[in-house]
Amino acid sequence: MATVVLIHGTGVRRQGFSALVGRVTAGLTAVRDGLRFVPYYWGDTHGASLAAGGASLPPDTGTDRGTGELFPVSAPDDDVAAWAVLFADPDAELALAAAMAGHASERPPGSVLPEQHIQERLIALTVRSRDVAAESAAEISQAASLLSAHPLLAPAADALEPDDVAVLVARSLVARVVAVTLDRGDPLVPDGRGRDELVDHVAQFLGASPQGSERALRARLLRAAGSVASRAVVRRRYALTQAAHPAAGDVLRYLCRGEPVRADLRALVAELETPVVLIGHSLGGIIALDTLIGAPLPQVRLLVTVGSQGPFLYESGSLPSLIHPEPLPPFFPDWLNVYDRRDLLSYLGAGLFPGRVTDVAVDNGQPFPAAHSAYWTNQDVYRLIVEHLP
Repeated sequence: MATVVLIHGTGVRRQGFSALVGRVTAGLTAVRDGLRFVPYYWGDTHGASLAAGGASLPPDTGTDRGTGELFPVSAPDDDVAAWAVLFADPDAELALAAAMAGHASERPPGSVLPEQHIQERLIALTVRSRDVAAESAAEISQAASLLSAHPLLAPAADALEPDDVAVLVARSLVARVVAVTLDRGDPLVPDGRGRDELVDHVAQFLGASPQGSERALRARLLRAAGSVASRAVVRRRYALTQAAHPAAGDVLRYLCRGEPVRADLRALVAELETPVVLIGHSLGGIIALDTLIGAPLPQVRLLVTVGSQGPFLYESGSLPSLIHPEPLPPFFPDWLNVYDRRDLLSYLGAGLFPGRVTDVAVDNGQPFPAAHSAYWTNQDVYRLIVEHLP
């Protein structure tokens, strides 16, 4: 009778782990009878916690939690929240402006379309981008070319005054330029002042009057929504950190002080009869991988990692037990690595350990980050694991 040891991942605590064990037990038993299940819960003993009650966090209200004294709180910058939306979706304001446009009506023959002037200036900008910002000329030219033919440009121009549409298009263009910089991982990103100066230069090139970055407020269609989002995040930083820190903290604590959690897993497995299967999700897979690399555990015949970052840590030189290009030890058991292409926290091992790892893709039918937790409600995962059980 095979014994399955289930090892949870980051941020999971007692109540969630109990539900996970029940779901995995039911899922595997539905495919194969006679399995024994031994949960390995490390969250309380080895998981991260804010030991001083969050004293490291900047205060989220007008009173310092440590001293009880009042301190000045600056008003949240609504525009910063709006730019966060634009960096994620540079078309956001264009889409909102286009939604304001009325139904298209017939125009007199020979009349100039509202978008014609802005299109002509965008086309000119593709050639003269260095006149606006030499250091970002290539990105500005590319963004201007895309915007000149953008399907939302015409309805946006129809809905707004020429000055407003010039500023809106400038913001969309600059959002694209900054987003490219972020995607490239460049170490230098303009601050808010530099960003607004670039918007001002582009807007003037597109025909807006030189009134500074605070003009045409009605073109900033995301300010109201940005205000709500910004205040909510600033005021709830403590609560958000309390909710999110176990996941990030568990990883950091394991990488710094992971030996106790591995020692406890070795002691647990040493008491079990062969054959043993270790199933680890996310950080649980890293814990199992490191434990099996560190010393022989002959009872273990199969390692199953699900949504695992182990291969990435190994390749990047961050895996505690093994440094690339060192191979897996000869006593290491068979390894099944289950991943979902939409799970951005799942990685492949076969290219790093040829002949030692079997990578198998599943489709959880969810976008990230939901894809990272949806393995355990995907029946294909259970069938796949059972196919590889000893």
